[in-house]
Amino acid sequence: MFVGVGLCSLPQFAANAVTLGNGAIAFTQSPRLVSASTPQNETNVSDTTYYFTVKIPTAAGESLQQVTFTQVLGTERIEFNPNDTVAFVGTRDRQGKNLAVKSVVSNDKQNFTVTFANPVPPDQTVTIGLRTYRNPFNDGVYLFGVKGFPTGKQTIGQFLGVGRLQFYQDTYSEG
Repeated sequence: MFVGVGLCSLPQFAANAVTLGNGAIAFTQSPRLVSASTPQNETNVSDTTYYFTVKIPTAAGESLQQVTFTQVLGTERIEFNPNDTVAFVGTRDRQGKNLAVKSVVSNDKQNFTVTFANPVPPDQTVTIGLRTYRNPFNDGVYLFGVKGFPTGKQTIGQFLGVGRLQFYQDTYSEG
């Protein structure tokens, strides 16, 4: 009896973006949120950054132009500083080339939108760092819905996942 392990190589086909009946463009395969983290998870810490890492698959069919973050859970609204948003290729722990951000818009206290100066092509991992004025006063779980938009004038945003951040009350006190 012969037992073996092998690799199968399938041809890679270029994926084209999906164009809907109304002319809107969508990803063939949606990017996905792979992580959300912060180096400071204590409540009421000033000027910290929340990192959201997104993987754009080879089969996306279109580059990633814009990402919107919507806080969907938390006892208080977290405000981001639009002037301190960063983006780079890679992950928080393995940062690559910095990516220029064209605009950062907070149209209300709930949605925060980041638009890349140059769309991020498929087969890339990108991390967006949103700088806060401060962490929430209240501890607990805070959730952010993340939506990605492809390049184009009329595009359909697709849900990438939910980023979960947990904040803890500082229990240390000097005696």
